[in-house]
Amino acid sequence: MRGFLASSIGVTCAAALALPLTLTAATATARPAPAAERSTGAAPDLPGGTQSLPLVPLADRRALGSTAVQGLTRRDVRHFSLLGVIWDDPASELRGSVQVRTRGAVTGQWSGWQDVETHNAEHSADPGTAERTSRRVHGATAPLWVGDSDGVEVRVWATAQSRVEETGRGGRTVTTGTPLPAGLRLELVDPGRADDVSRGSPAYSPRTGALSPGAATASAANSGLAPLGATVIPALSRARTTAEAVASGLGDTVTTPKIGPRPVIVTRRGWGADETLREKTFVYTSQAKAAFVHHTASGNQYLCSQAPSVIRGIYRYHVKSMGWRDIGYNFLVDRCGNIYEGRAGGVAKPVMGAHTLGFNSNSTGIAVLGTFSSTKPSASAVKAIARLTAWKLGLHGMNPAGTTYLTSGGGNLYQKGKNVRLNVISGHRDGFATECPGGLLYGKLGTVRSDAALLQGR
Repeated sequence: MRGFLASSIGVTCAAALALPLTLTAATATARPAPAAERSTGAAPDLPGGTQSLPLVPLADRRALGSTAVQGLTRRDVRHFSLLGVIWDDPASELRGSVQVRTRGAVTGQWSGWQDVETHNAEHSADPGTAERTSRRVHGATAPLWVGDSDGVEVRVWATAQSRVEETGRGGRTVTTGTPLPAGLRLELVDPGRADDVSRGSPAYSPRTGALSPGAATASAANSGLAPLGATVIPALSRARTTAEAVASGLGDTVTTPKIGPRPVIVTRRGWGADETLREKTFVYTSQAKAAFVHHTASGNQYLCSQAPSVIRGIYRYHVKSMGWRDIGYNFLVDRCGNIYEGRAGGVAKPVMGAHTLGFNSNSTGIAVLGTFSSTKPSASAVKAIARLTAWKLGLHGMNPAGTTYLTSGGGNLYQKGKNVRLNVISGHRDGFATECPGGLLYGKLGTVRSDAALLQGR
C-alpha cells in the first residue's frame, strides 16, 4: 500500500475551536514550597514545570500490612494538576499500591485517598528501539489528573505475602513483600497555560508571530490538511475525503478506496504543545494496519474545557518524567468526543508511537481520557473513536471490521517475530496482559468496529 497523505489545499481553518483552552486555577499565584521540597536540579521548564520529590521510608507499614512503605507526609508544594510515581529501572515492576491525597488550591480542602494505576510498563516503546533503550527512560505509574492543587501526601507499599514456616513447636506466619523499585520519586506536573505556550515560550515569537522551528516542523507534518500553525484540521465529507484520496494515488482505476469522512482534529498547536520538549525528528513505520484503543487511566474528574490541559500534563509526564521522545499516543479523545493529535509527525501518516509494547510498528494508538474499569465511556467518545478509525484506517486501506496480522516486537504476550492475527480495531489487552482500556470501554469496541465500517461505506 502506497503511503498516503490526504490533501486539502485552500481549506481555511476555523478561527477558534469550540473548546476553551483555559485551564484550572493554575494561573493563580503559587506559594513557594520550602527549600527542601522544591524540584531537584534546575528550575522547572517553562511554560509548565515538574516537581520531582524523592520518596522516603514511612512508619505506617503495619497499618498497610506491608514490610516496605515509602512516601511523603502532607506538605505544601507549588501548584500542579497531574501526578505520577517514577523509578529508575523501566524493566522493574512496582508490585504494590500507590495512593495519594491532594489539597485543592482554590478550596484548601484535602481529598480522600485516591489510587494511582501502577501497571504502566505495557504502555511503552518496543524493545530494542532507540526510544526504549535510551538512558532517560524510567519505570512509571499511570498519570493521575487531580486538578489545580498545592498540597500532597503519598504512600507506596509493596504487596504483602504471607507464608507459614515450620518450627519445632508448629508453625508461624511470616509476612513478606516484594521489594519496591529503586529510586521512587513523586512527579508533580504543572501543565502550564495555553497562553504561555502560544505567547510566552520559545515556541512563539511575540514580535513577528512566527512559529519556532519545532512548532513549524510539527505543523508542516500536517501540510495539505490545514494551514501552517492551524489549531484544528477541519472536517471533510466522505465524498471529498475519497476524492482527495484518489487524486493522491490511493486506489486505482478499478477500485475506489473506502475511507470514512475526515473528522475535526485538534492539532498539537490547538492543545498547546510545547514543541521544545520532544525529540526534533519523527519516526515512521510503513502502514497503519491496526488501531489499539487505550484509556489513559488518569481518572474521570476533568471538564472537556480542561482536556487540553490534561493532554499537556500527560505529554510532559511522558517526556520529562518517563523519558520518552514525545507523548506516547497517536491520538487522544475526550469525553465530549473531541479528537486531538497526539505524537507529532502528521495525523495521516503512520507515525510510530509508544502505546502498545511490542505492537507499535504498523499501528496507531488512540487513548480516551479517563478510566473505564468501572465507569462507562460516553457515547460521544465511542462515536469519536469510530469516526477517527474509519478515516485513519481507511487511508491505509484497512477494514475496521476485519482482521490483520502484526509482527510482535517482543515484550508482550507473544514471542518476538511472531505474526499475530488481531482485530483491525483492538483493545490494548489484546496484545498485552493488561486491564487497558478498561472493561467497559473494551466492551464497546464491537460497536466501534461496525460503526466505523458503515462510515467507510462497507
